[in-house]
Amino acid sequence: MAATANDTDARVRDIALGHRDRVGGVLSALREIVGRIGYVGRAHEHVVAEVFNLSRAEVRGIVSFYHDLKTKPQPPVSVRVCQAEACQSVGARELTKRVETHLGVKLSEATDTVSLDAVYCLGLCAQAPSMMVNGRPLARADLCDLAEQIPA
Repeated sequence: MAATANDTDARVRDIALGHRDRVGGVLSALREIVGRIGYVGRAHEHVVAEVFNLSRAEVRGIVSFYHDLKTKPQPPVSVRVCQAEACQSVGARELTKRVETHLGVKLSEATDTVSLDAVYCLGLCAQAPSMMVNGRPLARADLCDLAEQIPA
């Protein structure tokens, strides 16, 4: 049975209330909303603004600033390829081109099944190039690693 808008609003409100009295609570709440619901929609922003006694514009500013705070439902597979200097120095640009070809999607784009985004450092600089597939980091990444996880 699909959740109604009221059910979702109640979930968002509960998440936000759990962070209301904490330092960094707004951002923590927004991140948890993305983690549990998948995105922060306009209606979600309204609920968060109400809970934290902020304007919708303030909440929208936070959401628009952080790339990870998605504003619409995302495809089931997320691929992020590091584009920072350490990874570039050992082939990240070439890896990105091969990943684009393998997935059939360009960097910063998505299909119904997969999104491909840049990330600027996964903390695996000594084991570059790196990428992340559905939140799982891959060090010394190559197309074979991706192909094992996401067949063409």
